[in-house]
Amino acid sequence: MTTRSEQQSWSLDIALAQGGFNALHPGAKGTLELLGHDHTDFDKVFALVQSGVMLPKAWAQIAGQAEARAHHHEQHGFRRTASDLYLRAAVMYGRAQYSIFDSSDDRKAALRQRCDHCVDRLAELRDNRVRRVELNFDGKTLFALLHLPAITMRNAPAVILGPGMDMIKEDYVLAAERFYTDRGIVALSIEGPGQGQTRSLGLTVGLDDYERAIETYAEFLAGLPEVDETRIGMFGISMSGYWALRAMASPDTRLRAAATFEAVSGDFKTIFEAAQPSFKNNYMYMAGYTDEQAFDEDLKKRMPLGDLVTHITKPVLLGIGEFDELTPVENALATYERITAPKEMRVYEGQFHPLGGVAAEVFAFGADWVLRALDGEFDQPGRDERHFMRADGGATEGSADPQWWLGAAPSALQHVRSTTFVSSTNGSGGAA
Repeated sequence: MTTRSEQQSWSLDIALAQGGFNALHPGAKGTLELLGHDHTDFDKVFALVQSGVMLPKAWAQIAGQAEARAHHHEQHGFRRTASDLYLRAAVMYGRAQYSIFDSSDDRKAALRQRCDHCVDRLAELRDNRVRRVELNFDGKTLFALLHLPAITMRNAPAVILGPGMDMIKEDYVLAAERFYTDRGIVALSIEGPGQGQTRSLGLTVGLDDYERAIETYAEFLAGLPEVDETRIGMFGISMSGYWALRAMASPDTRLRAAATFEAVSGDFKTIFEAAQPSFKNNYMYMAGYTDEQAFDEDLKKRMPLGDLVTHITKPVLLGIGEFDELTPVENALATYERITAPKEMRVYEGQFHPLGGVAAEVFAFGADWVLRALDGEFDQPGRDERHFMRADGGATEGSADPQWWLGAAPSALQHVRSTTFVSSTNGSGGAA
């Protein structure tokens, strides 16, 4: 546990008690609904929570209610109703086990078993279009869920769905169906090193193993008869947006395009030293560290993307909230400036890290964008599309800078723009 987590955990408890989940993650409820959570379940959980230590029990308790109701409907032959309730139970059991940062804790394993059971039931009720995937990697196992269209196809595009730091593969079951398989797209929701079952069984995250894991998943997809191996892309949010950009920088990547949102791309001081104390504690668990100083030396200072993104050659999309609490928008824009591949940037006015107020739009747009990119629509050299998505429903074309900047920019961003040549098809966005 980190020093800040030990000394400042009381601040999280006060936030939960006084303001609920929204005090910790403004607007995140909208995002969680896209990940399979029903808002009524969510409200029941946080009505029971006054401090962080109460979270596992509350999630598990309400998950049990949804599972019991799912079983009832399954017994009476109402398959779709039952499978929807099993999904609600699964994502809540997933939240419950996530809240325990100790892989040896039997409670974590028991909650994982309940989550797995619910996923197995919903998979069978949906004609086994959701299937488990286990792949060997560095002597350990990667875990994922494969989501297949209802109609068997050949040469379909495929998209890897990358979870954020505190997400698991089950969180994408609803999104995979709604935005991908219903359109004939094969989807693979993954757990990389340090996440979910992959972490529980001993595979920690390092500096470069996550992007290698992405390639392992891409190779798996390329070998499926349903998949066109030349059209494999990725949708990543939060930390998997960061990892997707790292993967795209590899000259040997199978990824044809990547849509990233909320990607952590700054100096990591914000997320690990200024944001909620639990973030660093969580990532140290994911990385297998108990020594905070060693973590800082081995990982934290080496994690920023920096000029690595200059090696990206294929289309990428970056989207971020204007007030993202983990990556200041000027840092995200600086990362964007360094990219010379075909690219697009969207900044969402007034939004925080979860992008909760625009979550439905972001998930739909991300899927649309990556599918068009896989078809080669964005391959033009020098492509540079920038948009500031205003809260009033409009969009400022040609620049992603917040409008209140009045054409100026923070000094760090201005430095990047003055030293980086950005080729643009529309002459926009402060290109030097």
